[in-house]
Amino acid sequence: MIIGPYINGAAVLVGALSGAALAQRMPDRLRVAMPLTFGVASMAMGVILINRAAHMPVMVLAGILGALIGELIFLERGIGKVGSFARALVEKVVPAKAGGLSQDEFLEKFVAILVLFCASGTGIFGSMNEGMTGDASILIAKSFLDLFTAAIFATTLGYAVATIAVPQLLIQLSLAFGAVLILPLTSPQMIADFSAVGGLLMLATGFRICGIKIFPVANMLPALLLAMPISAFWSHVF
Repeated sequence: MIIGPYINGAAVLVGALSGAALAQRMPDRLRVAMPLTFGVASMAMGVILINRAAHMPVMVLAGILGALIGELIFLERGIGKVGSFARALVEKVVPAKAGGLSQDEFLEKFVAILVLFCASGTGIFGSMNEGMTGDASILIAKSFLDLFTAAIFATTLGYAVATIAVPQLLIQLSLAFGAVLILPLTSPQMIADFSAVGGLLMLATGFRICGIKIFPVANMLPALLLAMPISAFWSHVF
């Protein structure tokens, strides 16, 4: 029985609702400091995953080609429109407070945490691992981190953060149920290269959350789809 994705989705939902409800009581120093901590943590996890790469050229090539595809199809713009729709939908029920984030500021942060929640290496691997072994421990551990992350970001982004629980749940369920078909076709090298590409995205996401450099993280998502095929080709040829 698959339970990890449901627990992780519930953690994001509860965290976001709690953070948005308690936003007025949250000290400003926490709103500023905690996202920076999450950004650094994302960069640290990204570096660890990148170091596990079996073939470094595979990670570089997948990252470049994935970003190229994402730019050509305007993927981040499309995700931004989804974020705008989610914000407008939520604000019909819960009006935004005066003096909140501008639309550009909101989309910049929303896209970053959308990638952090939905495309993290931990979530993807944890979902596939549970699908194959029935072990939900990785996703349960991730749920504790997501609970507090969603709460902190919801203090500035509002109840719209709660909508991220829906795509996250759908992605994790798809990976968990599809893992039975996917993982038998993979090798340890392919999984390592896949994790390294996920680490590259997490590193870029950390820079974005900290406001150091606004990488187009969403446009880099196709790299995850290319990682395993390129890794298999590289191993066969070289």
